[in-house]
Amino acid sequence: MANHKSSIKRIRQEEKRRLHNRYYAKTMRNAVRKLRSTTEKAEATALLPKVTKMLDKLAKVNIIHKNKASNLKSKLAVYVNKLA
Repeated sequence: MANHKSSIKRIRQEEKRRLHNRYYAKTMRNAVRKLRSTTEKAEATALLPKVTKMLDKLAKVNIIHKNKASNLKSKLAVYVNKLA
Protein backbone atom coordinates (compact mmCIF):
# COMPACT_ATOMS: atom_id res chain seq x y z
CA MET A 1 0.00 0.00 0.00
CA ALA A 2 1.15 3.54 -0.74
CA ASN A 3 2.69 5.57 2.07
CA HIS A 4 2.55 9.11 0.72
CA LYS A 5 -0.56 11.25 0.56
CA SER A 6 0.22 12.17 -3.04
CA SER A 7 0.58 8.54 -4.13
CA ILE A 8 -2.70 7.62 -2.44
CA LYS A 9 -4.40 10.46 -4.31
CA ARG A 10 -2.71 9.40 -7.55
CA ILE A 11 -4.05 5.85 -7.14
CA ARG A 12 -7.54 7.25 -6.53
CA GLN A 13 -7.34 9.46 -9.62
CA GLU A 14 -5.98 6.70 -11.84
CA GLU A 15 -8.77 4.33 -10.87
CA LYS A 16 -11.39 6.97 -11.61
CA ARG A 17 -9.75 7.76 -14.97
CA ARG A 18 -9.41 4.06 -15.84
CA LEU A 19 -13.14 3.48 -15.33
CA HIS A 20 -13.98 6.62 -17.33
CA ASN A 21 -11.74 5.58 -20.23
CA ARG A 22 -13.03 2.01 -20.13
CA TYR A 23 -16.62 3.21 -20.45
CA TYR A 24 -15.90 5.35 -23.50
CA ALA A 25 -13.71 2.70 -25.16
CA LYS A 26 -16.48 0.10 -24.71
CA THR A 27 -19.10 2.54 -26.04
CA MET A 28 -16.92 3.12 -29.10
CA ARG A 29 -16.47 -0.60 -29.71
CA ASN A 30 -20.22 -1.14 -29.49
CA ALA A 31 -20.85 1.70 -31.96
CA VAL A 32 -18.34 0.22 -34.42
CA ARG A 33 -19.93 -3.21 -33.98
CA LYS A 34 -23.38 -1.76 -34.62
CA LEU A 35 -22.20 -0.02 -37.80
CA ARG A 36 -20.52 -3.18 -39.09
CA SER A 37 -23.66 -5.21 -38.51
CA THR A 38 -25.81 -2.72 -40.44
CA THR A 39 -26.83 -3.93 -43.89
CA GLU A 40 -28.87 -0.89 -45.00
CA LYS A 41 -26.92 1.75 -46.91
CA ALA A 42 -29.02 4.71 -45.67
CA GLU A 43 -28.76 3.68 -42.03
CA ALA A 44 -25.02 3.04 -42.28
CA THR A 45 -24.46 6.37 -44.04
CA ALA A 46 -26.28 8.17 -41.22
CA LEU A 47 -24.32 6.30 -38.55
CA LEU A 48 -20.84 6.75 -40.07
CA PRO A 49 -20.32 10.45 -39.14
CA LYS A 50 -21.35 9.80 -35.54
CA VAL A 51 -18.92 6.90 -35.18
CA THR A 52 -16.17 8.89 -36.93
CA LYS A 53 -16.67 11.79 -34.54
CA MET A 54 -16.52 9.43 -31.57
CA LEU A 55 -13.27 7.87 -32.82
CA ASP A 56 -11.70 11.29 -33.36
CA LYS A 57 -12.64 12.46 -29.87
CA LEU A 58 -11.21 9.33 -28.24
CA ALA A 59 -7.99 9.61 -30.25
CA LYS A 60 -7.68 13.27 -29.28
CA VAL A 61 -7.60 12.43 -25.56
CA ASN A 62 -5.44 9.30 -26.06
CA ILE A 63 -8.06 6.76 -25.02
CA ILE A 64 -7.28 5.02 -28.32
CA HIS A 65 -4.25 5.59 -30.54
CA LYS A 66 -4.67 8.02 -33.43
CA ASN A 67 -3.57 5.39 -35.95
CA LYS A 68 -6.15 2.94 -34.62
CA ALA A 69 -8.82 5.60 -35.04
CA SER A 70 -7.65 6.25 -38.61
CA ASN A 71 -7.62 2.57 -39.47
CA LEU A 72 -11.12 2.04 -38.08
CA LYS A 73 -12.50 5.11 -39.89
CA SER A 74 -10.96 3.96 -43.16
CA LYS A 75 -12.29 0.41 -42.87
CA LEU A 76 -15.76 1.62 -41.88
CA ALA A 77 -15.88 4.06 -44.80
CA VAL A 78 -14.92 1.27 -47.20
CA TYR A 79 -17.61 -0.95 -45.67
CA VAL A 80 -20.30 1.72 -46.00
CA ASN A 81 -19.32 2.50 -49.59
CA LYS A 82 -19.55 -1.17 -50.57
CA LEU A 83 -23.10 -1.50 -49.30
CA ALA A 84 -25.64 -1.60 -52.12
